[in-house]
Amino acid sequence: MGSFATPLSGLTSAQQQLQSVSNNLANIDTDGYKDQTLTFSDIFAQAGVTNGSGDPLQTGSGVSVSSTSSNFTEGNLNATNIASNMAISGNGFFITQGANGTQDYTRSGDFTTNNAGQLITPSGELLLGYPAVNGVVSSLATLQPLQVGSVTSPAVASTTIGITANLNSDTAVGDSAASSSLSVFDALGSPHTLSVSYTKTAANTWTYAVTVPSADITGGVGTTTTVGSGTLNFDGSGQLTSTSNVVPISIPTLADGATSPLTIAGPFGTAANPTITQTAAASATSAATTDGLASGALTTFTVQPDGTIEGSFTNGPTLALGQVAVASFANNQGLVSVGNNNYQPNAASGGAVIGVAGTGGRGTVVGGNVEQSNVDIATEFAKLIVAQQAYSANAKSITTFNQVSQATLAMIQ
Repeated sequence: MGSFATPLSGLTSAQQQLQSVSNNLANIDTDGYKDQTLTFSDIFAQAGVTNGSGDPLQTGSGVSVSSTSSNFTEGNLNATNIASNMAISGNGFFITQGANGTQDYTRSGDFTTNNAGQLITPSGELLLGYPAVNGVVSSLATLQPLQVGSVTSPAVASTTIGITANLNSDTAVGDSAASSSLSVFDALGSPHTLSVSYTKTAANTWTYAVTVPSADITGGVGTTTTVGSGTLNFDGSGQLTSTSNVVPISIPTLADGATSPLTIAGPFGTAANPTITQTAAASATSAATTDGLASGALTTFTVQPDGTIEGSFTNGPTLALGQVAVASFANNQGLVSVGNNNYQPNAASGGAVIGVAGTGGRGTVVGGNVEQSNVDIATEFAKLIVAQQAYSANAKSITTFNQVSQATLAMIQ
């Protein structure tokens, strides 16, 4: 019976090789899949017999699979132009979290979003990374699911305004020039219209007053309320020389409940860099600016090489939504495949070293791409032919041993 054990081990090993090749071919279109290869080792019977020279006499007892190795060579990157898709160019793995809280590691980056706006794998695992607060990423924070949907940018209260204007020098003393108007924003993002009126009080001297609708103020009386005023002094060339008797623009308690008072600096620059002039041209405002913003909704996002996810919002700014974390291992071959393109570390691989893409030997993140399988179809077909021939040869050996056994039994009879 020992004669049958040797070719049976060959049949088993060839079958395992066929299964490995078939699995590789089946995953030729699986994003992030890594080609697997079996390594075989021979089996020798333990024998104490020696020949005349004292050399051991050993007979081979077959073959067995000694290891399964994965080829972690980077696959080709395929541009999908889908914002949520990502690939790692170089070393490293994405970090995902299942429903049971277990962290897995994968090279497959065909992420989508769930109904909560979180980035997920096709099997529903959450992509983990560093969170961002008000557009600032903290790489020291605990890893969290990355959110790219239903995100709004916070409102920014105005702190400075700027008015670029000209006042007509031919205006009679006591008369007014065309007023300037602009919107500012409170801490809730609500706009408030400021009107700036100008009155000539003497040659080269004007006063201005800043008003806001009284309805915007708690307990406001009348149509408008003055929230700032001052005096503008010009030289004979129409250049602003100084501002005096300036009352800071300060909007008192706001009716919408926003943080108040809303204090604003401006609006005419400085004597060294003025934004208002007095010339014989018609009075007019050519520009009005503010640093405040209303809250905005996310429109699109892109992924930067360091893994930072940058979102564009309807109110104008581009803010970081978070940053994809990347894990590396001392020995990738030690990782255990657990299905769904996921791997788990063990003692052989070493623990995950998690950090920012592009640092510590980690690769960079390529947005709008996925890494394709690195299975080479020509190589797999060559291995398939060899495995099939090995299986046939071992099957023939079993047939031969069976014929010998039958002939032996016939002799005994």
